[in-house]
Amino acid sequence: MIVRLLPVALLSLLAVQVQAAAGDVAPRGVSANTYALDLLSLYKEARLQDPRVIAAGLHARSAAEQQRAALGGLLPQISANGNYNRILRKDEYSREVYDSQSYSLSLTQYIYNKQAWEDWQKSKSVTRQRGSEAEEALAESTVDLAQRYFTALAADDELELLMAERRATQKNLDQVNALYARHMAKITDQLDLQARVDSLAAQEVEARNQVRLSRAALSELVGRPINEALSRIRDDVTYRAPMDSLDNWIQLAINSNPALKAKQSNLEAAEAAVRGGKGGHYPSLSFSLSGQQSDEGYDNTESPRADSYVATLGLKVPIYSGGSTSARVRGLYDEQDAAEQEQEAVKRQVVKETTSAYLTAQSSVEKIRANRNALSSASQSSVAAQKAFAYGVVNAVDVLNGVQAEFKARRDLLKSQYDFVTNLFMLDRWAGKLSEASVSDVNAWLGGAPAPAVPAPAPGQATAVR
Repeated sequence: MIVRLLPVALLSLLAVQVQAAAGDVAPRGVSANTYALDLLSLYKEARLQDPRVIAAGLHARSAAEQQRAALGGLLPQISANGNYNRILRKDEYSREVYDSQSYSLSLTQYIYNKQAWEDWQKSKSVTRQRGSEAEEALAESTVDLAQRYFTALAADDELELLMAERRATQKNLDQVNALYARHMAKITDQLDLQARVDSLAAQEVEARNQVRLSRAALSELVGRPINEALSRIRDDVTYRAPMDSLDNWIQLAINSNPALKAKQSNLEAAEAAVRGGKGGHYPSLSFSLSGQQSDEGYDNTESPRADSYVATLGLKVPIYSGGSTSARVRGLYDEQDAAEQEQEAVKRQVVKETTSAYLTAQSSVEKIRANRNALSSASQSSVAAQKAFAYGVVNAVDVLNGVQAEFKARRDLLKSQYDFVTNLFMLDRWAGKLSEASVSDVNAWLGGAPAPAVPAPAPGQATAVR
């Protein structure tokens, strides 16, 4: 009787150890108190170090200076000129050496010059375009940072959960080896568990590599190695889908998306370029004033100092330029048509991406809820398998399958949370709402940040509340 109960007791001890290994190790893989470097800190670094953001900002500054230069072509042009001459003059009767001086000051102002006016209008549109492109570059960098940040967290999770699962499986293997040595376990259980341990060890090597790769991806954005641990999403966050309708989000995106606004400004610049090209057929009218003081006469002869003042009203009428003006206008019309098509393409992309982000956010909340239920079910199933194993109803591999299902449910839950948060950034980006405040709101959900009260969501705002 005692001999028959001994295997049951040993199997019960094994089940308790498996349960302890699975329950004690896994939560440490998702602890929020171990991590310090948060998303907001990396965002502030990236906006100062990301070459895309820096280059877009410099393009915007350059466009603003070019706009000022175009305005200068419409303002008065003032110039001064001074000459000092040493003259040798001789003929067959005389030879003279004398000095002469002349000074002049002139002012010219266009009264009508359509081409210069349209060039200035074009430069204003280009400035707005570059400014919108700078906003889009920052938004793209922010979304890229968020995706890489949570990819790095997912890589950390995968490594820690694999290590926990391998330790639990190794403990189970050690117990089965001990039982097998006493002829109380099957060789198939021993071989299956050994194969699982070896497989997990191989997966752990790949997971470590993915951790390094994900950190390298973050380093690319901030320009320095990222060796700090990352702050994780807290467990006490409840997720809510966007509360406004899809049509309102699409309309907001059409009105506010910086990429679309950049294409609209590009179209306006192309239209101004067409008008400026047509200006080559228009006359120009200018007014000028000039004054001159000189003591040099005709043919460099010496003469008393004389002052002269001239007012000029000039009219220039283009008649024929070899067809170059018309050809240039036709080319500008093609550029305008191309700008219209580019704007339409971006508009369609904005509508598509906004719709995709909105619907994904809606489904992500349900996915998180389903994954939480799956984790709860997997945990209960694992406990039930361990109890059944203690009574000899199932074998050790069945218990480990339950543990593996529980670890997988943990991975799926964490990944669905990360996907939801990054999707919020995507939705705000395409809707033109992404800003530092958006990053700060998400950063408040991370364990490495203080826990301020989260305000009630505004209409149309997707939030997570505690």
